[in-house]
Amino acid sequence: MSKRSDNKDPAENDICQMICINEDKVRRVCKKLGDVDEHARLAELFKALGNPTRVKILRALSIDELCVCDIAAIVGLSQSAVSHQLRFLRMSRFVKFRRDGKMAYYSLDDEHVRSLIEQGLEHSREGD
Repeated sequence: MSKRSDNKDPAENDICQMICINEDKVRRVCKKLGDVDEHARLAELFKALGNPTRVKILRALSIDELCVCDIAAIVGLSQSAVSHQLRFLRMSRFVKFRRDGKMAYYSLDDEHVRSLIEQGLEHSREGD
């Protein structure tokens, strides 16, 4: 069976049909992109959001400061498992903690985290 020339592969519809590089644009964009380390840090930031449990923890902390016991009850995991996730979030600078006697309380690191969570939710809800 022969292929008809007008039956192009649909994957070819989303690529340029010819090579034509706008060198001025490429130079301008490359200049503004920043360095490789910055891209790696941003990728790590998004990696931290790549786990539903961590996202649920962050959403809970966007509502109120919580102790590890409360977070464990909210996400349905052991304190040890929650502590592991909180360590990851703390290293990624999403959360901070304070100690009050024998209790450890967590909150979002700053308003940027709250904004990131809210914008992510808004973006994920678009099209529903």
